[in-house]
Amino acid sequence: MKIYTVFVQPKTSGNIGFLARCMKNFGLKKLVLINPCKLENDAYYQAVHAREIVQDALYYDTIEDFITDKKITTVIGTTGSPGGHHNIKRIPISSEELGKTINADNENIAILFGREGDGLYNDEIDLCDILVTIPTDDEYPILNITHAATIIFYEIYKNQKEYPVESIDEATYEDKEILNNLIDEVISKLEYPEHKERIVKTITKRVMGRSFLAGREAKTLRGTLNRINQRIKKYNEE
Repeated sequence: MKIYTVFVQPKTSGNIGFLARCMKNFGLKKLVLINPCKLENDAYYQAVHAREIVQDALYYDTIEDFITDKKITTVIGTTGSPGGHHNIKRIPISSEELGKTINADNENIAILFGREGDGLYNDEIDLCDILVTIPTDDEYPILNITHAATIIFYEIYKNQKEYPVESIDEATYEDKEILNNLIDEVISKLEYPEHKERIVKTITKRVMGRSFLAGREAKTLRGTLNRINQRIKKYNEE
């Protein structure tokens, strides 16, 4: 994916490592540091298996220098303090909308993350083609940079990549019918009053109808119910 992750004036080198780690989780490799703090060992330590991203990071004095040098076609700014509809420069889209909108195969994209605590300045937001924010609770709307980055990277990744999900052998209608009959059989042996027995059977049938069961789970549950029925039968015979 042609996406540059741009960290503007990071204040702590550890956060650079954390950000690199988030990037690697979602297949991003191009880290850009704008006028950063001095890199200490904790940047590499926090990066864990993404140390090469820190090692290969690009350095620029200004965002403008970077945009010109890499011929960036789309600049995306992140903010935890979006403006209202009257503040045109600060009308954002959500992280989910961003993931559906961008085409990382056909664009040269930069995602700007601002300073810890201060974010992006107004003149830096002016450079952005898109402003993105993450819906959060009003009581504490500001996310840690790596938390915000993870959410944004995920939204982009899930729309850019096809990843395999192992199919599950779902229980069939017949499987559930057998289970319902076995459950009814157990309930019938519990000596409920007639009206109570009807209610319990109805509830369990509804629970079974709403549930998602894998075929293997249905077979295991059927075996358990059979054992319960056998135990009850044996107990009554004694």
